Amino acid sequence: MRKAWPKMMSVLLLSLMVFLAGCNFSGNTSSEPEKKDDGEKGTEETETPKESVLNLSLDNDIPDLNQVKTTDAISFGILNNVMEGLYRLDENNEPTPAMAESVQESEDGLTYTFTLKDGVKWSNGDPVTANDFKYSWLRAMHPDTSGSYAFIISDFVKGGAAFAAGEADAEAVGIEVKDDKTLVVTLEQPTPFFLGLTAFATYFPLNEKFVTEKGDDFALNQDSILYNGPYVISKYDQAAGVTLTKNPEYWDKDNVAIETVNMKVVKETSTALNLYEAGELDKVYLASADVNTYKDSEDFATETEFRTYFIQFNLGKAPFDNENIRKALQLAYDPSVLTSVILNNGSAPAYGLVPENMAGVDGKLYGELEGAQLKQDIELAKELWAKGVEELGGEVPQIELLTSDDTISKDSGTFLQSEFKKNLGVDVTLVTQPYSGRLDTMRAGDYQMVINRWGADYNDPMTFIELWENPSNPHFRGNWLNEEFNNLVIAAKSESDDQVRMDNLMKAEKILLEEDAVLGPLYYDGLSYLQKPHVKGIVTHPYGASPDLKWATIE
Repeated sequence: MRKAWPKMMSVLLLSLMVFLAGCNFSGNTSSEPEKKDDGEKGTEETETPKESVLNLSLDNDIPDLNQVKTTDAISFGILNNVMEGLYRLDENNEPTPAMAESVQESEDGLTYTFTLKDGVKWSNGDPVTANDFKYSWLRAMHPDTSGSYAFIISDFVKGGAAFAAGEADAEAVGIEVKDDKTLVVTLEQPTPFFLGLTAFATYFPLNEKFVTEKGDDFALNQDSILYNGPYVISKYDQAAGVTLTKNPEYWDKDNVAIETVNMKVVKETSTALNLYEAGELDKVYLASADVNTYKDSEDFATETEFRTYFIQFNLGKAPFDNENIRKALQLAYDPSVLTSVILNNGSAPAYGLVPENMAGVDGKLYGELEGAQLKQDIELAKELWAKGVEELGGEVPQIELLTSDDTISKDSGTFLQSEFKKNLGVDVTLVTQPYSGRLDTMRAGDYQMVINRWGADYNDPMTFIELWENPSNPHFRGNWLNEEFNNLVIAAKSESDDQVRMDNLMKAEKILLEEDAVLGPLYYDGLSYLQKPHVKGIVTHPYGASPDLKWATIE
């Protein structure tokens, strides 16, 4: 395994979130009462100075702030600013000590001994201890409490997979608390990017006493979360947004400049743009129709993300249990038209699942290798559609495409609806739901096909491809299982030869896309935005969670 990762040592770093990956941020103009040095509210409410307030927006509702359960970019992005792991990604995407003061790595690369900083505290004043990490990591893997991200720990920590499967007890897991400040972690195999992994949300600590007291109410509102990051949540409404205020107990509070961050849910990009123009937003992401208007503005800039949008077919629902129907729809649209005409925001057409600019092998990017490639072929699509309909007895049931209810998702859905009608004569009904509602519908398996997305947790193709290797919720991944695919992913995880490992991942991607037609690639995410010139230091990581507001300032 050591040979499998060396060229990624400086870039294979994990961040929190999701970005994920595509969150926009706005806020309101209401002010928060100032706090005294002792953290209590003053007897008189006074306005926070304008230069200490940052107004941002979220492009959809907030699904779940339970760090063990959540899977989406919006929730990860918020958690990344109110929580902190042993390490945090810095402004240059490098892992830097956070809760940890130092770490010692064994010569064989299997054992990490973390020493926590002096004086790190929870927002209630309790000390953050090594046991808070052990408790949290075990909770994230335990079959009774785990979520979809259990693998991000269990795949790497010794004994984690057996524990997550209910086949071993906690004592068999390679997490040891030497004392309140010393945590010893033993891995299954050398993992040079492990320090970056500890910056990911699932690796954040949890205070066992607090979680136990809250029970089923844990993480349901701002008072049922205990914070150890730069900010705390002072207001929380799943559908409306959050207000963050500076955490007076944070170890590095002197380097956090912004006192208050308002993050309001604004699903329509046109509404967000109007708020920006009115001075009520400090940053706004642009719809394609607005890019040409603003591209020469001093406020204009672009971001790139390792995030792929795709159609996901549900093989558990007719007619998508038919391979020819899936393959016909894969080939019946042109992603380049979607990116250049509909989106026009810097996104690139996707012909595979893995973003082309991710790390490959031997100094090459993944896009320079021979990965999966799907290109529009209308004539073949028509042949496959006719064959699929014949196999279904000559009649196709009504087809629905599920999307989130934000502007970009709806525009993408309308584009596909038009392409399927024009090129195949197929009528597709669009079903739009709030972001969290779409996720719930997918988890329940109650969809035929859906516009889905995934943002990289770290800079390697594995972060995309392993999602379909025995997923914890098969409904969420289209109810597709393939033994050959699973074996290739498993082999890649333990392979020490870089080229062989990458070959296995590329073969797995081709099975997923070209052979079994589980997905239809749409685009690799690019974002155009406006940001007020006086706002500096908002960090967007190309993978993991964004934004990172610790270093933000207002001049």
